[in-house]
Amino acid sequence: MEILMLREHRECIKRAAAWFHAKWGVPQEAYEESMLACLEKNTAIPQWYLAVHRAEIIGGVGVIENDFHDRKDLSPNLCALFVEEAWRNQGIAGKLLQFICDDMEEWNIHTLYLLTEHTSFYERYDWEYICTAKSEDGETMRIYQSPVRLRSDVIG
Repeated sequence: MEILMLREHRECIKRAAAWFHAKWGVPQEAYEESMLACLEKNTAIPQWYLAVHRAEIIGGVGVIENDFHDRKDLSPNLCALFVEEAWRNQGIAGKLLQFICDDMEEWNIHTLYLLTEHTSFYERYDWEYICTAKSEDGETMRIYQSPVRLRSDVIG
């Protein structure tokens, strides 16, 4: 398994956008637009990552400003984390989370947030539940903060 940063793999964007669309239902064009933005700007946000095995996409995740919730002050957001069912329980989600945190730290971003319905999954990877937020469809969801080791208040 290899993790690709889409900013270094323009050739994967259309396929990646179609894959994320199939998993989350967000229009493929929206994914393509965000993925192209990570190529055109020399900024940390947005960024997109793929876990691949022999050219097959087996997982993916992104980092965007806001993952469609009302807590605009909690940014940037990890979004769209997904691992194909056949590849689950093999540590791929954890590797993606670690890879993203390391990459964001290279951009001098020490805190990430994520919006989720899950109640225990991210705790396995030391993400900390901090509050609830309303999604754009009005649903109350949980917001987590990246592991303490990344936060600038700890790094000093």
